[in-house]
Amino acid sequence: MLKNIPLFADLDDAELEFLSTRAVTRNFPRNSIFITEGDYSDSLYCILSGRVKVYLNDDEGKEVILNVQGPGEYFGELALLDSGPRSASVMALEKCRLMVISKVDFEEFLDKHAAAQKKIMLGMVKRLRALTENVRTLALLDVYGRVARVLLQLARPVGDVLVIREELRQQDIANRVGSSREMVSRVMKDLREGGYIEIDANRRIVIKEKLPAGW
Repeated sequence: MLKNIPLFADLDDAELEFLSTRAVTRNFPRNSIFITEGDYSDSLYCILSGRVKVYLNDDEGKEVILNVQGPGEYFGELALLDSGPRSASVMALEKCRLMVISKVDFEEFLDKHAAAQKKIMLGMVKRLRALTENVRTLALLDVYGRVARVLLQLARPVGDVLVIREELRQQDIANRVGSSREMVSRVMKDLREGGYIEIDANRRIVIKEKLPAGW
């Protein structure tokens, strides 16, 4: 299973054995919260199956989704490196199977595997770039532009159209773009009436035409 995680893909059998004997594999139901923002915990989580969302929320329950991750990805590495509080919360979007590695074991692993240290750093740089792009999007694009960006990010080619395979509610989109559900609903309605998107029988969003640059 570890070979399916890019962070560990280049390890030999002995190195994989070192990690696998120390890691704990756990199953979690949908809506389980693995990490809560502000908490102090010291484990790295590797996703074997299922999807999770990384998010922030305030005391009034307003939520902003920072990222959605799936099999082969990992989270929780920052607290291993600086021992600070968790910077965001993480919840299961569906049933998940995770491999959990403690800080002590992971630090021992990093001490012996310089290549893994480089991969961790590259992963952090990638996430920093993604965060910078998200800030740029929130600052420079209007609600329509932010919604269009999310739709295109999630869509995958199926024949001559783009399809978002995962179930995506309007509230989910609103949480990703920092807007209200009502505003997202208006944008989606305009896109449907303009013939740009449709909702198929399986409740998937289908992008039929190139989305306009502005609205």
